[in-house]
Amino acid sequence: MRVVVTGSSGMVGSALTNRLSDPETEIFRLVRNESKHETDIPWNPETGILDRLQLENMDAVVHLAGENIAGRRWTRSQKDRILNSRVQSTQLLCQSLSSLNNPPSVLVSASAIGFYGHRGETVCGESTSAGTGFLAEVCQAWESATQPARQAGIRVIHLRIGIVLSTVSGALAKMLMPFKCGVGGKVGAGEQYWSWVSLNDLIEMILHCIHSDTLIGEVNAVSPQPITNLEFTKTLGRVIHRPTIFPLPSFMARLALGEMADELLLSSTRVIPEKLKQDGYRFLHPTLEGALLDLL
Repeated sequence: MRVVVTGSSGMVGSALTNRLSDPETEIFRLVRNESKHETDIPWNPETGILDRLQLENMDAVVHLAGENIAGRRWTRSQKDRILNSRVQSTQLLCQSLSSLNNPPSVLVSASAIGFYGHRGETVCGESTSAGTGFLAEVCQAWESATQPARQAGIRVIHLRIGIVLSTVSGALAKMLMPFKCGVGGKVGAGEQYWSWVSLNDLIEMILHCIHSDTLIGEVNAVSPQPITNLEFTKTLGRVIHRPTIFPLPSFMARLALGEMADELLLSSTRVIPEKLKQDGYRFLHPTLEGALLDLL
């Protein structure tokens, strides 16, 4: 199998390429910097650089590239970078794929559960409508940018990814130090739902989407058990044997992170993976405690 991966240097991309490293799979990375391997393909979404001929005769494409949403405070310019990095790269990739003589059969394009916005206790499946807010707008534009690939007959999957649990980077990695020091606690009221997925499960979900001809369109990449922030906090404390009695008040989160706090920490998005369950995907870590025990 010949697979193209964008965003291969990120947390998910690195784990995916490691998982795909076997004699039966040839990995082609779309890279911005100088090529290090003969299978690297140079591209630059801002300038439109991508030799589409190098994408001929691929079996699958996994598109993970995009500015880190939580990398820095959301100024106007940073929000533009977050949006443009996703839309421009997806447009360039999909326009290139649509012009091929032998295009791949499937494109797994990353999206996020931010698509649903703040929904309180409402359970969101793939058929739930888009929410409001910056991340919802980004996700809608991001998914719409795949239109050229869909029109070319490529099976396109919008993988709406939840909070990815990993000790390498991401939300859990940032939480571990204060929690291990005994100064962790709930964020705000703790009633907001966090829909999470272990990194290992996410990688297997991507592979499942590649190989399952019946999956198409929106796919929620989350565990089957979304959990409130308070429950998340208690479970993490129990696993690492630390108290969780130091809450982070909402006003302090907003003071530190601004708009990002409302959309990433205080927003409640209760998402379930309806399509993956119906398609027979077997979760490695269906419960948070099991996922944390495996990681930690």
